[in-house]
Amino acid sequence: MRNPRTSWAVGTVALLSLSLSACGGSGFDDSGTDSPQSSGPASIKVLIASSGDAETKAVTAAAGAWAAKSGNKATVTQAQDISQQLGQGFASNNPPDVFYVDAKFFATYASTGSLEPYGDSFPGKSDFYPALRQAFTYDGKFYCVPKDFSTLGLQINTAAWSKAGLTDADIPTTWQQLAAVAKKLTTGKQVGLALGDTRDRIGAFMVQAGGWVTNKDATKVTADSPENLKALQYVRSLLADGSAKYPKQLDSGWSGEAFGKQKAAMTIEGNWIAGAMKNDYPDVEYRTVPLPAGPAGKGTLAFTQCWGIAAKSEHKAAALDFVKAMTAKDAELSFAETLGVMPSRQSARADYVARSPQDKAFIDGAAYAQAPVNVPKIDQVLTDFDTGLQSLPGADPKQILARLQKNAQAVVGR
Repeated sequence: MRNPRTSWAVGTVALLSLSLSACGGSGFDDSGTDSPQSSGPASIKVLIASSGDAETKAVTAAAGAWAAKSGNKATVTQAQDISQQLGQGFASNNPPDVFYVDAKFFATYASTGSLEPYGDSFPGKSDFYPALRQAFTYDGKFYCVPKDFSTLGLQINTAAWSKAGLTDADIPTTWQQLAAVAKKLTTGKQVGLALGDTRDRIGAFMVQAGGWVTNKDATKVTADSPENLKALQYVRSLLADGSAKYPKQLDSGWSGEAFGKQKAAMTIEGNWIAGAMKNDYPDVEYRTVPLPAGPAGKGTLAFTQCWGIAAKSEHKAAALDFVKAMTAKDAELSFAETLGVMPSRQSARADYVARSPQDKAFIDGAAYAQAPVNVPKIDQVLTDFDTGLQSLPGADPKQILARLQKNAQAVVGR
């Protein structure tokens, strides 16, 4: 579960507006891109899946700055259910011009021809992290540029850590060390590790073991592998000995809540946890460190969205210019400051770390992060996989993976 991000700051919107108003043209050849009906200033529709008022205000302010500079107009709408609203728009041939696309659903939209594949011609495309570009590549085409991203890290309650007699030298860098400190931190009132019960958390262990649901280009299902089995067996061992528990076992809706309530001394969450801790548990002191490496090395998960452009938009040149403004380095840094996300541009890394040194572990994870499964219409298969994971430690990991292999193969086989 992703918690609402950090609170709104008016000053940051002003900064974002100024930085965007300084942006120039799109860098694209506008001739012939828009339809004949769209000559002159364009009016584009922008649909976002906002995390709250802060994000809606930030994007609206940025859109206003772009409009003032470009002479175009952008109407930003906060979606109630973006998947449903996009589906209706595509079906009626009246989609928004620009919209958020979550990596989990990207391949489905790309496979149906709903997205304009503008990524390969986007200026400076190589500046975006490779893992994020891969997340929005389908059938060999880079469709849309990532607007920001998040990764997972290990959060440690510093008071519980010290009370257990642990020091910086004990910060776990391997699975064995994580298991040892989780056991040492487990008391009658506090479990060592609160762990989310879906692939969006447990999947990190699969990556660390050298496995994943598919191969890199998502053409082959690799779920039922020795690497993935090793990962699930490790997770089962943590759950079985009581040093790790799922949120529901700790009367919590997500791991961050269990951690904030100090029912767990450690958890594995993304950089969005900062806003939740600041707002709901301001007295709990903690630090974030990189996830421990597994048998195959370091591994984490990336969560990202891109700026999608509708294949049937009548204002593609204006839409491209809008996306360029939204993903300029200064704009991404301003969004990061306001919303608690991380810039998708590699060139923004140093500035981001200087501003947010506490998040260095998260952004460093971009070098070895795995993006969501990039296969069209695989949602139900992955939801079923989550159900299997939630049955641990009682269930057999091998059977869980065999079921995932069979179900995923049926989808990829289409």
